[in-house]
Formats: sequence, C-alpha cells, structure tokens
Amino acid sequence: MRLGGCQWLPFLGQWCFALWRCRLTRTRGRFKGPMAETLPIGAEVVGGLKAPAEQNGDAGSREPSGPGVELAPGSGEHAVAVTPGPGKRKKRRGATGERIVPPPKKRRAGVSFGDEHFAETSYYFERGLRKVRPYYFDFQTYCKGRWVGHSLLHVFSTEFRAQPLAYYEAAVRAGRLHLNEERVQDLSIVLKDNDFLRNTVHRHEPPVTAEPVRLLAENEDVVVVDKPSSIPVHPCGRFRHNTVIFILGKEHQLKELHPLHRLDRLTSGVLMFAKTAAVSERIHEQVRDRQLEKEYVCRVEGEFPTEEVTCKEPILVVSYKVGVCRVDPRGKPCETVFQRLSYNGHSSVVRCRPLTGRTHQIRVHLQFLGHAILNDPIYNSVAWGPSRGRGGHIPKTDEELLRDLVAEHQAKQSLDVLDLCEGDVPSGLTGPTDPSSELGKGGQEELATAAWKMYRAREAAPQDLHTLALAPGDGAEADVVNQETDPLCAECRLVRQDPLPQDLVMFLHALRYKGPDFEYFSPMPAWAQDDWQED
Repeated sequence: MRLGGCQWLPFLGQWCFALWRCRLTRTRGRFKGPMAETLPIGAEVVGGLKAPAEQNGDAGSREPSGPGVELAPGSGEHAVAVTPGPGKRKKRRGATGERIVPPPKKRRAGVSFGDEHFAETSYYFERGLRKVRPYYFDFQTYCKGRWVGHSLLHVFSTEFRAQPLAYYEAAVRAGRLHLNEERVQDLSIVLKDNDFLRNTVHRHEPPVTAEPVRLLAENEDVVVVDKPSSIPVHPCGRFRHNTVIFILGKEHQLKELHPLHRLDRLTSGVLMFAKTAAVSERIHEQVRDRQLEKEYVCRVEGEFPTEEVTCKEPILVVSYKVGVCRVDPRGKPCETVFQRLSYNGHSSVVRCRPLTGRTHQIRVHLQFLGHAILNDPIYNSVAWGPSRGRGGHIPKTDEELLRDLVAEHQAKQSLDVLDLCEGDVPSGLTGPTDPSSELGKGGQEELATAAWKMYRAREAAPQDLHTLALAPGDGAEADVVNQETDPLCAECRLVRQDPLPQDLVMFLHALRYKGPDFEYFSPMPAWAQDDWQED
C-alpha cells in the first residue's frame, strides 16, 4: 500500500530517531577507550587557566595553549574492577596475581589553583631578585598510550633521560615513585591503560626580578597588571610560584583568573585577566573579530628610519622545544607596523603595532629589518651569523642554529632564557652534565636511604612549609630536616651564579591594550625615556 500526503512523516521521524540512537551508542563506546594522552612525569599539569584564542604580538610559544586540569590521584583499590550487570553494577576481582588498574577519576575541568598550591613554599628577596625556596612537588599523569605494555624502566630510559637510570632506581628505593597510589617496588613493572603515576621531586625555580606586579586597574570583570620582565604569566617549564598567576594569588588574593592574552616571559607591560569565564569568552570573541588593538614600545639597535615601516614577512617556528622562530617563505603570514619615537645616537625607541599574533612576531620582524631589540638574548645573538639574521640571511642550517644558541646560553648558565633546563636540551645538542651520573651505586644507596627518611617526614607532616620533622624513631639522626635540600636532588649539588637584575630585563614593553569598551595603558619604562643612555 502506498502512503499519500504526509502519512510517511511519522515513519521517517522514527527512522531518524533510531539512527541517532545508534550513532550515540557508538560515540559513547569510543569515549570508553584508552584515555587521551596527558602530560608525562616531569611536565606540569596546569589547572584553571583558559588559554587565549590568539597570541599577542610577542607571545611565548611554550606556555600552555588550552584549558588545563588538575589530575586527581587514583583510588588505590587495585583489586577491584567494575562491570555492569542487570539493573546494577557488580564488582569483580581479578585473577590471582593479576594487577587490576582502578578506573580513572574524572577530571575536574576548570579547577583553579587553590590555597594548598599557594602554600607549597614561600618567596624571599635578595639582591634585587625574587626567589622561591626549594620545595617538594608531585608530578602526576595517567599512562600515555605509547607507554602501555612497556616497563617503567623502558619509559625512563627512552623518554626521561634528564637523569641516569641510577637516579630512578634510587628514587624507587626512596619511595618517590607511585603507581596507582602504591609505592613502586621495581622498575620492571609493565604499564597498563589508565595507570596513574606520581613522581615526587625536589623542585628549584629560577629567580626573577624583584619588581612588584603592579595593579593598573580592577573591576568586577577584569584585573589589569603591569607585568615585570622575566616573570612568566602562568606555570610553565621550571616556573610555578615565580609566575604572575601565583604572585597575584599569594600577594593580592586574586584567584581563579583567566588570562585574556599572553606576553612572552621577557616582555613587560599591560596584561589583562578576566574574573569570570563569561567575560573571558566575550573578550576572546573580540580577539577573533580583530576588534582589539595592541601597542608595544622597544629599544632597538642603530638608527631606525624616521618614516613608518611595515613588515609583512612570514614567520616559521624553527623549534617549539627551544622556542625559536625566523622569517621564512613557508611561514605563516603576519604584519607589524613600526614608527620611530626617538634616537640617542646609538639606539632607537620604536613603537610597534602587531596586526597579527604570531610567536615572537615583533622580535623576529625587527631582526629581519636589521634593528634587533638592543638586549634580546635570542634574536640579537652572534649565533645567527655575522649579520645576526638581517634580511633573513642565516648562513647555517636550523640544526646548527639551535646548537649554537643552546651552547651560547649553556656557557652563560642562562638556559632559562630559552625556557630550557639541562634535561630539556634536544638530543645531540649537549652532553651529559648531571652530577648524579658521577655517583656510584653505593653513593646512590646512601642517598636513597637519606631521601626515604625525608620522604617519610614529608608524608607525616605535609602542613609544615619550611621544615619537616622526622618520623618517630629517627630522632637519633636529626631533630629537624629542612626541605630546602634533598639528598637525591642534583640541583642541590650545583652552585649557580645569580643573574644581575638588569640581565633579566628585555627592552620590549606592552604599552597599550584597547578594545571596543576599554583601554589600558602602562607607564613608559625607564629605558624608553629620551634621556636614557646605555651603560
């Protein structure tokens, strides 16, 4: 029988609904598979920071680029697996000797840093520098997909070569490594889907300038600050407490902020945060619609032309790891407008208006024009060759360029300028430098024993920020252990010379940030004044 008129519509609706349910079931099935890759042991998990939709004219490339989460530890109930049953969920125990992995705990998207994070350690000020007291920190991650079926020994030996295997063996004996909240007894254990790893490390942060983070404006929607040079916006690399986010939380009680744009660590000036996700989304929409104007000021080499200069050279990222870019026809299109403000006979003050938001855009374009920022530690370096990259002339391969840049900053003990530590240096660019590699097995045993005592003390009294009382029975060795030193920590055995405060300042400053209904300025820095002279 044929259906006429609209009699076929109910059947079509039922068919579409059935098809939708089928697809939904398949989608749910896919989400029950192995978890998406998360950060490795040794990589910071950043919570509560919503990344900007577009970088500013001199944004750093190594800071997080998406919403972060705080990973919660596993439940520790290793012998129980959950399977659905008719009407309810039943518990099933694994076979004898089988290691059952507990289901992963749900991530709490959008969780910000709380008081327990801010209380991990404290600041002190010395010779014009803001310093962080060394502290214990837990790096946490779920097992990456490529680790499944491999032993911890394999993972550490192939992906975490910042330390020799002897260090990880000593860390196991010291109780520093946990798998699903149980102490790892043997590095030969094979990893499974959803395994939760926790690695306790002794953390040292590089010093930053002691210049305060000044509030320029605050209302119910936003917080605007004048960011000093050398301080990252939020945790990245070796920086956690020495970041704008942590300083605002600890010193100004401003928490759960959303960065609206990013500044490179060495860049100073206007930095905006939203107080709510709704305000953040509204301003990000303005960014996407190109409704925002940004203006920078810098001091560059030589006599910059008096007329307005527009540079439209495309920019290519040479290395995301090292954070270096250059002009290249294969790069992404970008545009910057420059106007000279003054010239003192040696260097020029230049206003910069980036019309796009590529990584290091202002710095790379100025290098190409032959007027690199006067004290830019990357783009005004001899590593680029005799012309220092002017006109895009670089007489070496990308690999040779990266090698020479890393070597230069290693010699100056300034790898932090590249947001690197020794263990981050790409393979082949340096040799082993870790002091722990020189220790024999006997020395590692002694260190592991001492470290285990300190770890027990930390677990027994984590609320004490500066000292850790030893567990009962250890009083014969010492009454108090200071958490600023750790037997297993290679950094504790290094003697590093502090940088001078002026060495932490680059002459690039975000002067103005303007939107449809707001405009914020920061004061002109001292080095941009007409009467400023080079030392």
